[in-house]
Amino acid sequence: MMRPTIEAMAEGDVEVIARLRLKAFFEGTGRTLDEDIAGLRGLIAGDGFEAAFVARDQSQPIGSCLLVRTEIDSPHDLTPWLAGLIVEEAHRGGGAGTALVRTVEAHAAAAGVGTLYLYTWQARGFYEALGWSTVETFEQDGGPMLLMSRDL
Repeated sequence: MMRPTIEAMAEGDVEVIARLRLKAFFEGTGRTLDEDIAGLRGLIAGDGFEAAFVARDQSQPIGSCLLVRTEIDSPHDLTPWLAGLIVEEAHRGGGAGTALVRTVEAHAAAAGVGTLYLYTWQARGFYEALGWSTVETFEQDGGPMLLMSRDL
């Protein structure tokens, strides 16, 4: 497998990435494909601080990660967030996730961000290996959730 390339999300990537995101994050929530597509389009047409990046394998989008000011339904008043890291299952373990996280971190640091935040539960070990620290564990929607941060 070739090393994935990371680029800013383009209009042509939006539907493919929205489908990936819907399956991974929003199944059973009532969020529609059109809503996620609109959200991604708004993000990439924004002021340049918020950003969406895509991992590609031979020009095909295989994953994505975002830098956003606010996280959906967040119980925390923190900003900004690394959000929505997703890599197609067949491409996991090939470095795309790490490359996406590092790209978002670099973008945030270049914009003057001192600390970046994220939510996870399953991917705790992945983020710890990349230098992220646990801030707190809490319950959300009846399940455990972890707030993590990384100083840039």
